[in-house]
Amino acid sequence: MTDSEGAPEPAAEGGGAIGSGEDLGEDAWFLEDLVDQEAASAAATVGSIAREVEEFVAAGGWQQPPQLFALVPTAELLSQQPELADSLDPDAELTPVAQDSLPNDDLAEALATIAWPELVQGCALAQEIIVLPPDAEEELPEVDESSGVSATDVERLKQAAAGHPQRTEARLVAAVLRDGPAACVMRLRGVRTGSDDAEPGEEIVEHPELAPNLVDALRATLLP
Repeated sequence: MTDSEGAPEPAAEGGGAIGSGEDLGEDAWFLEDLVDQEAASAAATVGSIAREVEEFVAAGGWQQPPQLFALVPTAELLSQQPELADSLDPDAELTPVAQDSLPNDDLAEALATIAWPELVQGCALAQEIIVLPPDAEEELPEVDESSGVSATDVERLKQAAAGHPQRTEARLVAAVLRDGPAACVMRLRGVRTGSDDAEPGEEIVEHPELAPNLVDALRATLLP
């Protein structure tokens, strides 16, 4: 993890005859297995990055603004800034580079203005949210979505959620790769896991579908 003001089909060999149908079947199986391994490796990479970003932000405590990170190839970062060698893991394929904080009120609009350079292979965003149980969401003010949701509607929903007795504060991190999968990590604050007398703790939840809208918004910043 590092801070920065900004972030910066193999050719076939030989010309021999095509193999038998059995050979082609074996080749197809091998290629499918290779694709599965690459997909699993990419999922593991982005999942590890999401956890790293969450732990980095968590070290600063709660009540923080949304924080955006560029995912930059570590080797490229070290070639441009060799003085970072002592603070980076050279074995890590990608390194999250912290960007300027984003506005909490206009997060969607802020993301819509971002376009990353080709060097950036992905991005991640951490933001604090309010989580409500499904039955509590029915008690929120109704919003007429036929004409679009206004900023006033969003603010009313935020205030209602923040004042709900069943609310849970959480930090959500979503990370996406330019040509790969996404990962989401959420830290729930003040969760009671034992008796009523026990001190509330924190719980970590991981699932790539925790925040589909945020993932889509982050992917849009990576489009050419």
